[in-house]
This record gives sequence, structure tokens and C-alpha cells, in this order.
Amino acid sequence: MKRFSAQYVITNSSPPLKRAVITTTDDGTIIKIEDTGGDLKERNSIEFFNGIIIPGFVNCHCHLELSHLKGSVQQDTGLDGFIEQIRNIRDAGNENILTTIKSADREMDKEGVVLCADICNTSLSFGIKKESRIKYINLLEVFGIDPEKAGRRIDEIMKVAETAEKMDLSFFFVPHAVYSMSLSLLRLLREKSENNKITSVHFLEAECEKTFLKNHSGPLRTSYEQSGLIPSRLETAESHIDAVLNEITRAGNLILVHNTFADKTTIKKTNSRKNSFWCVCPNSNIYIENKVPPLKMLIEEECEIVIGTDSLASNSRLSIIEELKTLQTYFPDLSIEELIGWATLNGARALGEEDHFGKIETGKTPGLLLLQNVDLVNMKLQPDSFVTRLI
Repeated sequence: MKRFSAQYVITNSSPPLKRAVITTTDDGTIIKIEDTGGDLKERNSIEFFNGIIIPGFVNCHCHLELSHLKGSVQQDTGLDGFIEQIRNIRDAGNENILTTIKSADREMDKEGVVLCADICNTSLSFGIKKESRIKYINLLEVFGIDPEKAGRRIDEIMKVAETAEKMDLSFFFVPHAVYSMSLSLLRLLREKSENNKITSVHFLEAECEKTFLKNHSGPLRTSYEQSGLIPSRLETAESHIDAVLNEITRAGNLILVHNTFADKTTIKKTNSRKNSFWCVCPNSNIYIENKVPPLKMLIEEECEIVIGTDSLASNSRLSIIEELKTLQTYFPDLSIEELIGWATLNGARALGEEDHFGKIETGKTPGLLLLQNVDLVNMKLQPDSFVTRLI
């Protein structure tokens, strides 16, 4: 049995508690939360910390398979330039890829991630995930704009699914992005994902997505042409709204990832799809487009916000606290409590794992992190804020 206390405890079940005491089993199951009202009596068995105790982080969007590309992709090239670079350098020796995946998994664990939705195009990461302390939700991703190859794309991802099933790993079929899917592929995928508990889609990461869907022109068209990927017949969803409301499965939760160029009309109409969550990955957005998501608009439209890191191809670290610090810098009015809620409770809800993660509550195993170097007077993150694992 272990007992922890700190200047504040954010449980996500109540306002922050001052000098509360958390009692856990050795494996991290919460036994009791004692609200001392700030009057903590000295006891030998309590570990007291100068900081804030919070639940473990939830990473709602990651690509472990791209970990070997860290530092290999030029910044500020826009989405079309980023995609072009990934196409040219993605393949590398499996040994190197596995080494970097393992390193990335350890990095996330050290940075306090307890639950992660990870995009998979292959089964390369499965063995590492099987041994990890992090619980992974594997999102098996499909993409392809050639309608004649839609069946082949489904067959390819089904083979990945067979491996996941044999290894007893949780998985769901998901589309890559609205602009990268032919209608034929979207509709075949909708059949395969009709029982999904979790679906994600890269959403409005760049302005050029709208141009491509509207008239099949612009930088994305050029990128496809230069790669020899333009089919003889192009068929795509009419818009991002049309894709979400009519072409992507309505089953379970939907995580809309990036949203960097989301406008109020799209947000409002898309939000009519129940159980939608809006994932922001600010450091990746700055890396690719030098722009952050319209967070104030998402808040005004009462969107359920969650946090992701994206991949090491578009980020220097797989660190949720670094994402939160970036948001605090660009949106200084945000409180620690709000930011932590997005990165813990909302993430657990988005991934259907709120029974175990996201709250410091009796019977749950959320993991415990210590958040330090915080402005405890104004309850704000600072540039040198960091987390360490307690459990």
C-alpha cells in the first residue's frame, strides 16, 4: 500500500483538492482519496510532493511506425510537402524501425502516457505493444484515392487485422483522411467498421484539403501527380462534413484529428455527429503548417477536446506535457485544470476506457503523475513545467 500527497491533487471528479491524500495498492489501484481541506497532518507513511498530482496522460493520436523518421522531415513545408517527404523516405530496414518504435514506447511511458490510440499501417509495432506498460488501442488505417484499388486496400489491412487478432490486441479499422480516400474505399471501409467502438480520421490539417475535395485541384493534386498516384477516375467525398455525416461509420466514438483549418460551419455541422471528439496536436501542426488549431472556436462550439502527439516525423517528442505547454503559451487564459482534463479524462472517454483511466477515483487504475514547476498561484503551466511518474 502507498500514500501520496501534494500541494494540489486534480482528480477530475471534483475541483482541485489541496493536500489531499491518495492511497493505492502496490499495483496502482486507487483505494481511497482523503480530502484534508488543506490541513495535512504529518504521517510517516505519506510521500508529500511540491507540485500537483494528476492522472496518467492519454495520447489520442500517435504513429509509432514513423518513429524512425525523427529529424528526417523538413519543417514548414505544408501538408503536401510533408506527405511527399514521407512517401520518399518512409521505408527503412525493419531492424531500425523496431528499435525506434521501442524507444518511442519507452519515451511515452516515461512522459506519463498510460493509454494511447496508435495508427497502424502494418503489424510492426504489435510485439512491442504486447510487452508495453501502456495500453494501446490500435487503429488500422486505410488510404487510397484510386477507386479501382479499393478492394486491394481492404485486403491488405485485413491481413494486419489477422495478426492483431492472433496476438489478442485491440483494434479498429479507420480511414486516413477525407482527401486520401476514394468513395469506393470509404464505403468498403464503412462496412468493415460498422461495429467500431473507436474511429479516427485526420481532419482539416491543411487548407489545401478543401480545394482538393471541391474541384480536385491545388497542392494535393500536384503532389499526387508528381508521385504518379492520380487515377484515371477521381471520386471523393463532397466535403469534410459530407464524409463525417454520410461516409464514415456512425458507430462508436469519432476522433477528428488536427482540425488546424477547421471553420465554424464545419465544426458546428460536424459536431451534430454524436460522440465526436476533437484531437489537437499543436506541436505537429506548428512543425508542418506553422499554425495552431482554432482552440477558442472549438471551445465556443462546446467541442470535446482531446490531445495527441502525432509522430516523431512531425514532432521532436512524444510528450503530452509539451503539447499542453504549447497550448498554454498560445492560449494563456487556459487553466491547468482544463488542460489536464483534456489530456486525461476526455482522452479516456474518447477511447472508451473511462472505467479504468482518466480519473483519480476509488477502484480505478489511472496512473499517478507529479506535475512540477507550476505557477501554483495562478494555476498555469510554465515553460519549464514537467511531469514524473509516481505510479
